[in-house]
Amino acid sequence: MTEHGRLSLNSATTKRWSLREAVEGCLRAGIPAIAPWRDRVHEAGLEEAAAIIRAAGLEVSSLCRGGFLTAADAEGRDAALADNQAAILEASTLGTRDLYLVVGGLPLGTKDVVAARARVGDRLAELAPFAGDHGVRLLLEPLHPMYAADRAVVSTLGQALDMAAPFDPDDVAVAIDTFHVWWDPELAEQIARAGREGRLASYQVCDFNLPIAADALLSRGMMGDGVIDFPTITGWVRDAGYDGYIEVEIFNQEIWDTDGDKTLAVMKERYEELVLPYA
Repeated sequence: MTEHGRLSLNSATTKRWSLREAVEGCLRAGIPAIAPWRDRVHEAGLEEAAAIIRAAGLEVSSLCRGGFLTAADAEGRDAALADNQAAILEASTLGTRDLYLVVGGLPLGTKDVVAARARVGDRLAELAPFAGDHGVRLLLEPLHPMYAADRAVVSTLGQALDMAAPFDPDDVAVAIDTFHVWWDPELAEQIARAGREGRLASYQVCDFNLPIAADALLSRGMMGDGVIDFPTITGWVRDAGYDGYIEVEIFNQEIWDTDGDKTLAVMKERYEELVLPYA
């Protein structure tokens, strides 16, 4: 893999594009890999999505996403297992080893975050063998603490590594998303730990914009537009031994409203300026 060849487009960045349009945009921009979201895969149809990507010669760096494993009732638990097993099969069909997991927040009407985290561990124990049988690695993605109640009760890389620890690193690993973890005072130490433990499996970059948007999900920005120190964090990731794809995943209404080709051009420029020299 060449240095420039490490860049991957997460399809959320060009939300208005179909999977085929995103693949064609990557080809025009010289981006060698794509990380599709499952909604785009489902729109195209799984087999057709795999064929589109394969025909273009792109690599699939990951699939977004599975997870939401915190349901306290049997029906919710069974639905989560079924959905995640489907996501594992989709990842295998698309030819990617890595499936992102957003573990889930507090079930509606509950407040016991400790129990919610315990249920994530229980569901991982049920899913990891199935994932391993299909050559898929489950990636725990810690989310910024502002999402703990509704999206992810795992907020730090250290928590994610602790949760992954009972499992083989080939089955359960961790992902680093700069938007979610840039603030963590233990980030350097935990990135190094992830490398030592063989669990540093994916690296996503985007910025943390201020002021925070009314919909906090849309506060992700293009690298260089916010407060994140990409050279430092990317250097920590590099020093931990990571040499895989670097995905750009941005949720931002202004970027979504911009022509996709222009977005990819800026994305490449910022990647080459702020990320690649330190990777």
